[in-house]
Amino acid sequence: MATRVRVVCTGVNMPPAPIDVCSVLACRCRPCYYGTMSAGHHHDGDIASGRMGLVVLLNASITVAEFVAGMISGSLALVSDAGHNLSDVLALMLGWAGERAARSRPSARFSFGLRRVEVLIALVNALSLLAIGVYIVVEAVERFRNPVEIDSGLMLAVALVGLVGNALSIVILHRHRRGSLNLRAAFLHLLFDTLSSLAVVGVGLVLLWRPWYALDLAASLVIVVLMTWSSLQVVAEALRVFLQAAPANINPEEVRSAILGIEGVRDVHGLHIWSVSSREVFLSCHVCTEKDADSDAVILGLNRMLAGRFGIEHTTIQVESSPLCKLDGNECCK
Repeated sequence: MATRVRVVCTGVNMPPAPIDVCSVLACRCRPCYYGTMSAGHHHDGDIASGRMGLVVLLNASITVAEFVAGMISGSLALVSDAGHNLSDVLALMLGWAGERAARSRPSARFSFGLRRVEVLIALVNALSLLAIGVYIVVEAVERFRNPVEIDSGLMLAVALVGLVGNALSIVILHRHRRGSLNLRAAFLHLLFDTLSSLAVVGVGLVLLWRPWYALDLAASLVIVVLMTWSSLQVVAEALRVFLQAAPANINPEEVRSAILGIEGVRDVHGLHIWSVSSREVFLSCHVCTEKDADSDAVILGLNRMLAGRFGIEHTTIQVESSPLCKLDGNECCK
């Protein structure tokens, strides 16, 4: 049974009017062929990628400084913190690569490009934070059994350097903390690095006067709790994307009701809402229209409503008139 399919080109700088399917396939402009993505998004992505590169270099320098100082002073705390920072540097490098991959051009084989690489790397980063948390807990238990004397002077000096460097890294990426899932995971790494350095500075100040080594263990466990809570949020969101669930901020039933509220729409079925990345939401559905409804006007109204109310700009809508619905056996249209 042949079914009419109407396609709307909603690309930037293109009129929001229905056009022929062949015209869409023949159009090679970036908005039509590669999806609705403005030049501003690419510009922001370039800025974010450049800033992440700067942060990688800064944190790599901090890692080397902490490791060298830890080896010279015999401070296991500094060596451990250097290992923590090294894992963060690797995570940031993965995040940097993920941001660039997420902006890759689609191909015939990878029609969405490599946008989902961003989510994959964010998931790896979050899981690495959880692994680091487990390591800190194990290390804290070991140090509780066998306390280690700490060179508080050198510990404090290097921790201050690390604190300044981590704080500067947060300032560099602060603008992008609510951007892609990948950037948010990288920002979390830096945030907990800063909290860790701040805790080490506080402990170092106390240890200058009193050998209360239990403070180091307490501060580490508090950081682990915060780190675990935030990391689990990133893991949950990444899994939602991979499982093609509707985004947490979009209620499918509200979308269904809004579609039914468009003039000329009698019913909707086959409704699917999912994300390819943390920023791009897609929708596909079949809508049954009234016998005398203008399908072009229906699609135009649907696309405007979905983009304006729900932020869904990538849609595939199949329009079926009431007679076709009946022939296809859709009870809702009988």
